[in-house]
Amino acid sequence: MWKKIRIFILLLILATVVQQSLQEDADLKWNKNFYVAVYPINADNSSKVSAYIKTLTQDDFEPVAAYFAEEAQRYQLPLRRPFEIRLGNTVQVIPPSPPETGNVFEIVLWSLQFRYFAWVHSPKMSVKPDIKLYLLYHDPVTHPRLSHSTALNKGRIGRVNLFAENGYAKKNLVILAHELLHTVKATDKYDMSTGLPIYPDGFAEPDKSPLYPQAYAELMGGRIPLREGNAEIPNHIGLTLIGNKTAKEIGWTQ
Repeated sequence: MWKKIRIFILLLILATVVQQSLQEDADLKWNKNFYVAVYPINADNSSKVSAYIKTLTQDDFEPVAAYFAEEAQRYQLPLRRPFEIRLGNTVQVIPPSPPETGNVFEIVLWSLQFRYFAWVHSPKMSVKPDIKLYLLYHDPVTHPRLSHSTALNKGRIGRVNLFAENGYAKKNLVILAHELLHTVKATDKYDMSTGLPIYPDGFAEPDKSPLYPQAYAELMGGRIPLREGNAEIPNHIGLTLIGNKTAKEIGWTQ
């Protein structure tokens, strides 16, 4: 009897995963826009970060939605605004951290834990979100270096590390936009060991002559290549572009 129940449960889970995968593929035909919920989290549990989070408004995230609208127009996507970003209520619990090793079992386990977290910790919105990004804000004084952010296209969720200070607000949006594209199947286009963009897909203008310096960063490349072996993080999202390979990965081109 218990064996039949276990088999039934496993088949139910499998059917759910298959249905979700089919829906996720259908969504990338871009017949409708994605509603993105961004949930702030006080990652330091500090009064300074709490005060910063209280200053956040819907308008603070509009530049990201506007950026994607401009890039979509450049690729002639028949959709005026691919993403609508909505600021949700603060979440009091920190999502599980990704494993430090590349162990496949640990990664799978973490992804399941994260998806369960997102199911439990999702303050209601006026419109049910298609994508959930948890914004972990840190005090740059006590955390001068941020841990790596990460996002999953399965479940369309992200764990984004940001600085809780106005001077970093524009750079924060670059990180947010980068992770947002991961949820719709975009891949990283930089060398994990050096952080440098990989030519040609990690370059915004790979056909530029001379090649260096580049004027923009490819969004998934992460940095503006200035010369061979040297690149800088863009100061704001206006200094980034979505490259051809990224556009193809997310379904904006064939």
